[in-house]
Amino acid sequence: MDLILEGIVTAFQLLWALDPEVLGITWLSLKVSGLATIISVVIGISVGMIVALTRFPGKKFVVSVVNTGMGLPPVVVGLFVTVFLWRNGPFGFLDILYTPTAIIIAQAVIATPIVMGISIAALQNLPSKLRLQILSLGATRLQMVGILVREARLPLMAAVMAGFGGVISEVGASIMVGGNIKGYSRVLTTATVMETGKGEFAVAFALSIILLMLVFFVNYLFTLIQQRERPR
Repeated sequence: MDLILEGIVTAFQLLWALDPEVLGITWLSLKVSGLATIISVVIGISVGMIVALTRFPGKKFVVSVVNTGMGLPPVVVGLFVTVFLWRNGPFGFLDILYTPTAIIIAQAVIATPIVMGISIAALQNLPSKLRLQILSLGATRLQMVGILVREARLPLMAAVMAGFGGVISEVGASIMVGGNIKGYSRVLTTATVMETGKGEFAVAFALSIILLMLVFFVNYLFTLIQQRERPR
């Protein structure tokens, strides 16, 4: 209990003092996970919409694959991304292993199935005749898609929050592809693991508390957007 209290005090001291290293780690965590979430939202909702609104052979198999991907272990993703970005790997020529860019790629791979799976479920949960009703009123297919997205905006925003939550809190892939390099690719989760390994539990608790505060703040903003106009 004393360690937790000491961690809380340390967290506020670091924030109050505007510690450059902590602020840098916090900003990098937000930037990396934010960009990864944006990528996953663009891909996940777009592909999820195609899967949900079209009929094709093997659709149930595709949905099963997406749902399985929602539980991808971060260390497995980190392993595959590392192999692909390794010097002798298919994309080794990019020379981005152990950089924030590599972390963004790994986190986007983790978040995309989460966003896609929830998006598919959200759009499939809409009334089956809603599309026909929209089209019968003279809407184009693009307008129909826009209306369907608005109708499913609450669960779709939940998909965004789930995707962000899944990557801002992961540690395995970030360490493997980012290298936890001080001042360059170290994020809050990897820094917490490092401080714990060094026995600096108060600092580790402080970083954990800062991470929780960051997650709460971002999700609070998402919730304000999600709940801005509730359906009646």
